[in-house]
Amino acid sequence: MAAEPTIEEQIAAYQREFQDLDPQVEQIVSALGRLNRRMNVAYGRQTSEIGISNTEWEVLKALVLSGAPYRLGPGDLAKRLGLTPAAMTHRIDRMVQEGLVTRDRDENNRVRVIVELTTEGRQKWLAAMRLASVFEEDLLQDLSPTERTALGEVLTRLLRRVEHAQPDAGGRLNDLD
Repeated sequence: MAAEPTIEEQIAAYQREFQDLDPQVEQIVSALGRLNRRMNVAYGRQTSEIGISNTEWEVLKALVLSGAPYRLGPGDLAKRLGLTPAAMTHRIDRMVQEGLVTRDRDENNRVRVIVELTTEGRQKWLAAMRLASVFEEDLLQDLSPTERTALGEVLTRLLRRVEHAQPDAGGRLNDLD
């Protein structure tokens, strides 16, 4: 299999085919895309070391972000993760079997289901966060605190622009599992 072209090779090829291309913009967008893809691979390797998948880590993060007692309905989880209800149900089924979450009827509304983080799920989330923080510190080691602040501000501005222009793009176009 041929190696992925460098960003410079990609820009040159694009410019041959599309003369209106702004190489500076393409360099930034291509670098962000590749960085995101490679970071997801790295996170996937780390989470597999502790016995969970990236997709399970996403659910654990969503539950932790909801705050104690770390409970959400499946519909809320699906919205937060940009998944269809069917994909969320499939993911929750796996996670219940693995002991990462529980799924019970809401005591106040027997029609509603509640997904709750287990002690095992919280431990897996903490282990993943420890690995991620080491990876992320290593990734940013060459940036000064000022550069980190500036990069964070610029990326957040870009994210807000995309969120404003594409408010429905928080999820995925297709289910991943």
